[in-house]
Amino acid sequence: MLPDTRFKNYRILVVDDEQRMAKFIRLNLEHDGFRVVEAFTGTQAMDRLRTSLPDLVLLDVMLPDLDGFEVLKMIRTISPVPVIMVTAKGEEEERIHGLELGADDYVTKPFSPRELVSRVRAVLRRTELTSDSTHGLIEVDDRLKIDFDRHEVWVEEKLVNLRPTEYRLLYYLVQNAGWVVSHDQILTNVWGYEYRDQPHYVRLYINYLRQKIEKDPTNPIYILTERGLGYRFVDFRRDHLIDSSENLAEQQNNDSSQQKIDKGADYGK
Repeated sequence: MLPDTRFKNYRILVVDDEQRMAKFIRLNLEHDGFRVVEAFTGTQAMDRLRTSLPDLVLLDVMLPDLDGFEVLKMIRTISPVPVIMVTAKGEEEERIHGLELGADDYVTKPFSPRELVSRVRAVLRRTELTSDSTHGLIEVDDRLKIDFDRHEVWVEEKLVNLRPTEYRLLYYLVQNAGWVVSHDQILTNVWGYEYRDQPHYVRLYINYLRQKIEKDPTNPIYILTERGLGYRFVDFRRDHLIDSSENLAEQQNNDSSQQKIDKGADYGK
């Protein structure tokens, strides 16, 4: 696999108490052009996070002082840096627990160097939002407003805190407002091509978004489910055009009626 020069010299924080495993990860990442910072405890990880400002964190679940999930909670209080959980367990419950706490992905031991680098690349790619598609303040309706330049989402005049993956998912849905996007399309564009066979990611994060932006998550009006096809974000642009056209037509009818009244008044003089 040829190195992806776009990520050359990106700094990766590797948190693992097994020094042989940490060395294995470091050598493979450095071979691919990454710069690596190591930490062997949760406390060291928090210190390195503040001093090294990594572009991504590889965080082992089993650490000697702090549970990896506890470290993840601490990271999320101070930084949106992408985090990949490294675990020896492959149970779905543990994977979902990490995702719910704000992890961007997970990788299960044992893993190959190619899988590791592929996962790191995929997470870095999807954290880079394109800058030429959706910009500025978008008023979906009077209740929901999204400012893609400021990376802010407002619901009923209140700022909503979205995790990085939730924001990327919302960004992709709004980019394609009015169009049905399949699970595969969402996985490829939000998570990366390597994740197209893991649809539970989509269902989980759609649910997270609905909980945060919908008035009634069980009866959504923004993120709509198209059974057997995928999801569709409400076509707010078309709705705005229809509302504007209806308002214009109503105004024209009112003006026409007023003109007839005025003419009738003049005729009676």
